[in-house]
Amino acid sequence: MTATTLRPVTNASWWRCDGCGYLLYAKRLARSHGVCPECGHHRRMPAIERLELLLDPGTAEPLDVPYPADDPLGFTDTRPYRERLAEARARSGLAEAAIAARGLIGGVPAMVVAMEFGFLGGSLGAAVGELITVAAETALAERRALVIVAASGGARMQEGAIALMQMAKTSQALLALDEAGLPTVSVITDPTYGGVAASFATLCDVIVAEPGARMGFAGPRVIERTIGEKLPPGFQTAEFLLRHGQIDAITSRNELRPTLRRLLRALAPAQPPRPPAPGHPRPSPSRPPASGCPRPSPVRPYPSGPAAVERPGAVVTEPSRLPAADPYEIVRSARSLDRPTALDYVHRLVDDFEELHGDRLGGDCPATVGGVGTLDGQPLVVIGQQKGHDAAELRERNFGMPVPAGYRKAARLMRLAAKLGIPVLTLVDTGGAYPGVSAEREGQAVAIAENLRLMAGLPVPIVSVVISEGGSGGALGLAVADRVLMLSNAVYSVISPEGCAAILWRDGTAAPRAARALGLDARELLARGVVDAVLPEPDGGAQADIDGTARLLGEVVGATLAELRALPAEELTARRKARFRRIGSQAVTG
Repeated sequence: MTATTLRPVTNASWWRCDGCGYLLYAKRLARSHGVCPECGHHRRMPAIERLELLLDPGTAEPLDVPYPADDPLGFTDTRPYRERLAEARARSGLAEAAIAARGLIGGVPAMVVAMEFGFLGGSLGAAVGELITVAAETALAERRALVIVAASGGARMQEGAIALMQMAKTSQALLALDEAGLPTVSVITDPTYGGVAASFATLCDVIVAEPGARMGFAGPRVIERTIGEKLPPGFQTAEFLLRHGQIDAITSRNELRPTLRRLLRALAPAQPPRPPAPGHPRPSPSRPPASGCPRPSPVRPYPSGPAAVERPGAVVTEPSRLPAADPYEIVRSARSLDRPTALDYVHRLVDDFEELHGDRLGGDCPATVGGVGTLDGQPLVVIGQQKGHDAAELRERNFGMPVPAGYRKAARLMRLAAKLGIPVLTLVDTGGAYPGVSAEREGQAVAIAENLRLMAGLPVPIVSVVISEGGSGGALGLAVADRVLMLSNAVYSVISPEGCAAILWRDGTAAPRAARALGLDARELLARGVVDAVLPEPDGGAQADIDGTARLLGEVVGATLAELRALPAEELTARRKARFRRIGSQAVTG
C-alpha cells in the first residue's frame, strides 16, 4: 500500500481516492483525517492539520523564527527561484516548507515540527534548517520532547551547498538533545527522501511511519535511471522499512496521537518544561543557541597560526584571490581519471600507513578506504573515498560511490580515533552515495545521518579535504569537520549539474547552466563559508604535479592539525558546532 493524494471531484464536497477510486464525501474524509475508509490510503496532510492532529486542543503556541534571506545564490532555472518561492507561499499560506509549535501531547510538553510537502516538495533549505534547529534549541532550553513529522523530496537544489549544510546543522541540533537526555520522535510520512532522510528524520530515538509512507536516500527513479535495477514490490515503503529494521513501527494516522502520547509519557523527562527566565525572551536565531555556545563572528575561522598556512600561495582564504572559471569545466576537470585519488595522496603523505577493513557488521565497502599512520611524526586516522584511474579500478571501487558499510567503516575508524585521542583526516571524492536496492535495504540514509551526528561531537580534531568531487550527502557524510578545505579544481554540490538540469530544466543539455547556478566551485563556496580555505593547484591541475600537490596538502593539513590539537576537546567540538550552526542562519533584518 502506498500513500496518495485525493482529488476533488467537480467541487470540494466530494473527493476521489487515487488508491481505489472510491468517491468520498468531504466531511467523512475530514473525520477520518484524510484516510480513505475503503482502502486505507493516507492522503497527504497539510502541515497545519498535522499540528492540529497531534497537539492537545488549545495548547499550540507557534514558534516564531526569523528566516534567513531568500535566494542566497540568485538562482534561476526556467524561472527565478524567487518566483517559485512566492508561488509556493501563495498556494500554501506558509512562509516556508515547515512550521513548528510548542504544546502538549497527552499532557506531555513537546515541540512539534511539521513539514509541508506542498511547499516546493518539502525541500530542506536554509529556512527549514533554521526552523528545525531553533525548534531543537528551544526544546533543549525548555526541557521538552521533540517530534518531527517529515515529508520531503530532499535538500533544496536552488540553494546549493548552503542547503546541503543544513543536514549537518540539524543533525548536530539533535545531538544536543541526545546529550541532554531529551527524547526525540520522528514521524515518517509520504514521501521522505534525500537529505532529510539522511539527517534529522532518521536520527530520532523512535521512528514511526504511516502505512505506505516511502523513505530512502535515493528515489526510485534515480535508482532505476542510474543503475538500471528493477525495484522489488513495495520497495522503500513503511512495510519494507519495518522488515529491514529501519523504523520502529507503522502507525495509522488515527492512532498516531495515542501512540505518541504513550511514547512521550514513557520517555519524556520527569521535570516540567522550563519557561524563559523573567526578562529573557525565548530563543531565536538572532541570539546565542540554547546550548550556551556563543555564535561566531561572520569571519571564517581559518588559522591565524603556523607560517606554513599563512605564507602566500599555500592556501587561499579570500575568494578574490581565486580566478573566475567556467564551473562546468571545473566539474569536468574534477572528474578526470588523471586526477590523484585518495590513496595517491595517502601513500605520499602518511608514513607507516596500515589500511583497516570492514564495518564489523558484515561488509567492507571498496569505495571507502581508511586506516592509521603518521603525519609529521604524529599518529592519525585517515579515511578517503576512492575512485580509480581506469575502467577496471572504477568498477572495483564501485565508481567511488560508498555503500552503507563504507560509512559504518568510517564511523568505526572515527570512534577508534576518539578512543586513542588522535585526529582524523578525511579525503572526499565521490559523485554521491551508491543509489542501489541493496544500499537502501541496508540503510544508506541512516548510515550517512549517523556519521553526521558522530562527527559533530567527535572529541578529536577533524580536517576534511575535498580533493576532486564532493557529491551531495555522500560527500557530507565524511565532511563535518573543524576545517573543510578543497583543491581549487574540486567541486562540492547539493546535486550533480546533470541531475539538477534533468529535474529543473527537464533538459540534460542544460548541465553547464546548472553548474553555474549551483555555485559549486571553490571561489563560490569559499565566499559563502562552506569551505574554510582553498589549496591552489598547479597549471594543468593536481595531476600535472601530484608530488607537489601532495606536499602542499601535507603542509597545510599538518599545520592545521597542530593548531587544532592545542584546543581542549570541549572547545574543539563547540567551535565545530558553531561553524555549521551559522551556515544559512543570517536572519532577515531591517
